[in-house]
Amino acid sequence: MINCFFEDGGKARVGLRHVTVGAIAFNDKEEVLLVKRSAKFSRPGKYSVPGGFLDRDQTTREAVLRELKEETGYDGEVVSLFQVNDDPNRPKEDRQNVDFIYLVKVRQGKYVESDEITSIAWFSKESLPSEDDFAFDHRSKILKYFDYLQNPFTLPILGKA
Repeated sequence: MINCFFEDGGKARVGLRHVTVGAIAFNDKEEVLLVKRSAKFSRPGKYSVPGGFLDRDQTTREAVLRELKEETGYDGEVVSLFQVNDDPNRPKEDRQNVDFIYLVKVRQGKYVESDEITSIAWFSKESLPSEDDFAFDHRSKILKYFDYLQNPFTLPILGKA
């Protein structure tokens, strides 16, 4: 549970929405990088895009690159903001986070084990795990990205897509 406090020192009420970031991290083969969540988090053993909460004094762009590095060991370059999802009724989402999803080109690095992730893997559109294997609604975002590669459309997507 995240505890938030306002400027006057008052504690924020339960249910306050938070900002999260996610990276649709891709390589030259048009594969996407997914992480498998560890037992220390909700939905352990499920896939998600690299991501997490926005830290204080960070932009969403900085946060997504930080999360990619922390969770995978890879450095990346933000290509574009892909989607801002503020839908309070996202499936598999218990906190109603407002999610900034970026397209990130993976540049270099090497997987470094952490207590947040049990493994990472690259997936093509054809090899993408099933919806049941995902912790959140990221599979639909990734499929939308593959659609974008075939028939580009205006970015970013705002709201539910």
